[in-house]
Amino acid sequence: MSTPRQPPRGPAPGRRPAAGGPPSGAAPRPPRPRTAAAGRAGRPPRRPAAGVVRLGDPRRRLRVATVALAVIFSLFAGRLIQLQLVDASALASEATVNRYVDDVLPADRGAITDASGVVLATTVDAYDITADPTMFTPEQTHVRDAPEQAAALLAPILGVSRAKLAAALHAPGSRYALLAGRQSPQTWTQIKDLKTAFAAQAGSYACQAQAAKVGKPAAQGGRTAVDAGCANVLAGVFSRETSKRVYPAGDLASNVVGFVNADGLGAGGLEQQYQTLLAGRDGRITYAQSGGRLVPTAGFQEHAAVPGTDLRLTLDRDIQWAAQHAISEEVKAAGAEKGYVVVQDVQTGQVLAMATSPGFDAGDLAGANPDALGNPALQDVYEPGSTAKLMTMAAILDTGAATWDTHVTVPGTLHRADRIFHDDIDHGTWHLTLNGVLAKSSNIGTIEAAEQLGKTQPEANQVLYEYLRKFGIGRPTGLDFPGETQGLLAKGSDWKGSQQYTIPFGQGLSLNALQAASVYSTIANGGVRIEPTLVRGTTGPDGRYIPAPAPEQSRVVSPQTAQTLARMLESVVTDEQGTGNSAQIPGYRVAGKTGTANRVDPKAGGYAGYTASFIGFAPADKPRITVACTLQDPVNGHFGGQLCGPVFKQVMEFALKTLQVPPSGTDAPHLPVEWKP
Repeated sequence: MSTPRQPPRGPAPGRRPAAGGPPSGAAPRPPRPRTAAAGRAGRPPRRPAAGVVRLGDPRRRLRVATVALAVIFSLFAGRLIQLQLVDASALASEATVNRYVDDVLPADRGAITDASGVVLATTVDAYDITADPTMFTPEQTHVRDAPEQAAALLAPILGVSRAKLAAALHAPGSRYALLAGRQSPQTWTQIKDLKTAFAAQAGSYACQAQAAKVGKPAAQGGRTAVDAGCANVLAGVFSRETSKRVYPAGDLASNVVGFVNADGLGAGGLEQQYQTLLAGRDGRITYAQSGGRLVPTAGFQEHAAVPGTDLRLTLDRDIQWAAQHAISEEVKAAGAEKGYVVVQDVQTGQVLAMATSPGFDAGDLAGANPDALGNPALQDVYEPGSTAKLMTMAAILDTGAATWDTHVTVPGTLHRADRIFHDDIDHGTWHLTLNGVLAKSSNIGTIEAAEQLGKTQPEANQVLYEYLRKFGIGRPTGLDFPGETQGLLAKGSDWKGSQQYTIPFGQGLSLNALQAASVYSTIANGGVRIEPTLVRGTTGPDGRYIPAPAPEQSRVVSPQTAQTLARMLESVVTDEQGTGNSAQIPGYRVAGKTGTANRVDPKAGGYAGYTASFIGFAPADKPRITVACTLQDPVNGHFGGQLCGPVFKQVMEFALKTLQVPPSGTDAPHLPVEWKP
């Protein structure tokens, strides 16, 4: 058995050990098998050929992505800590601004039209400009003077002073401030455009960066406020849809229609009388808002408003215009304190016109005279004078105390009680018929005729009193107009001294202009009094028209008495001795009476000046229209026939043509005025 051969301990003689080999005396490494890979291990790596893409190390990419995500999550975590811990109180304060709002949905106010539907008062869209003062604090706007800045922007648009607006916005304890009421849609559009522009600027990246630094320490780049251009100082300005009352006809019939106050509530005339009916019922809406903007996804609750009811009046716009124009011109010409004209349909009692002067424009109350805001045709109480003689004559004829042709001897003066009575002109003894007493408007003749109403003066007083009451004197007209007077009429048993002799010719009792017109309409209507009306009907929110209830009617005198009185009134106008010749209208028979009364001056507390009037109806043979004209305290003349006769003629002619009333078919009767002894 052969023994293994031991490897040589050193290099063979004459040979040098290989470089990198084991040092001399070291044990040799066992040989490793040669492979292709092993052969390449000792070679340097080859360079990639040109145009070949070398892929990155995936482990390196993973490490980069992990670091990036860690940074992002760190930012989120930091912001969350800021929101939950650092800025929690500030954010909670801002959150109080963003909440549900409960608002009113105003109802559209009903319109007022004339008899044919022409609009006299209506409602248009408008906006109340409001603000939330809590949104103008430095904490909300990040500026110290937000109210002042907002006031400077809004003042020229709203026409309100800067100081007033700033004061309204300086109320952090309140959530509501009314800056200006009932502004036009154009005004709100202008403000809204400004709000949009400021909101866009405040939402820019640079402004957002400034806002984020507000309140932070200076060491961290903090700021105490943002730049003026970055503050949305109008974010707290809002609008509330409402309405505005307008009067397209201006001052036409304003004394009847009335007006509304700054809150949109009726404060005069029919606007006040029918406030509940015209106003309707407001609705409500609840919605979410954030920073002054509606949050559409938050939903809302709405209770719709119920529109008001429309009023259709008995007034005729054209006749109203003619009456208003005529009385306005006469008030100026006569230098009178005021005047009024009433036009009434004798067959229905409907008031076709009720004009006063001076008047006012209900759409411009700021420029109106406060003393002219009422309706003196219903609210003024005055002594009518000779126009009241018609009622005395009615009582005399209806009771059979006398007839139209009864002879009356009229002296130049008459002593009764503590006074000596005269007529308006000095004269000797007149020999007049009862018709002549009315035609010449003799006070003395009227006293003598009225004494025949009873066996004693107290009895005569009571009879006349009852007729005056039946004619509507001392009683409401039935209109229930705000501030309307029912006149003054003492009980017949209380007539003492000279008063019992002055009342028959229209002094010592008082009435309003509509009551005076109604007396003549009663005679024109065959002795039946129809309660005057101003409202023809209503149209509700459902569009259904409801006529007004029929007015009350009552007989005052017999048809024969009424017919006789109408013929007697014609003598006033047609007879050459009558006092109303200026009221004649070609083609039409006219019945009427003049009036000239001593005027009670409420300021002086006694008689001062005159009340001039003329009241009549036409056509006298088939009456259709009554016109009453009254002037208070004229200075350029004072007789009723002289001043009001022409006004009556002008208005009556226009009304007859407007209503297409045919001319009279017969001539006036021309009853005798005098008798020969």
